[in-house]
Amino acid sequence: MTNPNRLADHYQRALRADEILAQIDAHYPDGPTLHQLAPLDQLHIGGVAASTRLLERLNPATHGKVLDIGAGLGGLMRQGAMLGFQMTGLDITHGFSTLNKALSTRAMQPGTPPLAWVTGNASALPFADSSFDALLFQHSLMNMPDAARVLAESRRVLRPGGQLVMHEVVSGPNVAQLHYPVPWAASSEHSHLLNLAELTRLLETGGFRLEHVEDWSDMALAWRQRQRQKEQVKRSVVLSPQWVFGERFITMGKNLVNNLADGAIKVVEIQACC
Repeated sequence: MTNPNRLADHYQRALRADEILAQIDAHYPDGPTLHQLAPLDQLHIGGVAASTRLLERLNPATHGKVLDIGAGLGGLMRQGAMLGFQMTGLDITHGFSTLNKALSTRAMQPGTPPLAWVTGNASALPFADSSFDALLFQHSLMNMPDAARVLAESRRVLRPGGQLVMHEVVSGPNVAQLHYPVPWAASSEHSHLLNLAELTRLLETGGFRLEHVEDWSDMALAWRQRQRQKEQVKRSVVLSPQWVFGERFITMGKNLVNNLADGAIKVVEIQACC
């Protein structure tokens, strides 16, 4: 089973939190925009556009109280708050939760719903039953060794009629060819990919009704290829994924492209209700 401390270390080992905040304060003294932060806090495949797709599946008038499981540095949270959602972010990596809060302090505009940050484990959510109208997973379930337990906890904290929306990496037909490191794992120790059939079965047996399932691996590959080209150009940037992952990200980015192209991984979007 994944050791939570070792998983947190994977994400925190190269994190330059103080330097990141100093860089933002120097370059964006009036506060960064969501797009200016995106190279740092939208580390999933698809960037801001993928987060937009997820949030468009919810309505703040009917599913306003949202839990982001595996919130990372909070890009999805802040984007949701700007649309009127009341966002709570949970992450197992305390360094991420702390930096997420500091980034939000600088980026959020007056009048947006308040944000909440919790360091915790998705296998034992520290929330009461029926606490949320919606749950989001964005490239986070793949780090969780007991997906069935995580989904049971998700079902517990969702109110009746609540929505679960996922933008997840799953295993492809050639998963045996998966190359490490990737952003979510340096080795197979922290990688717990399900295939799409396994994931949908767990959702249905866990009490969810599937409403939308879409494989958008082709779009994900095209996006990652464009990002890879940008990363290879020598230029001065304010923020980049390397401020989080260090020099490892050069290899991680290359492996992501190859893993998608080779069918080792796929990217899916799922919506289910309870």
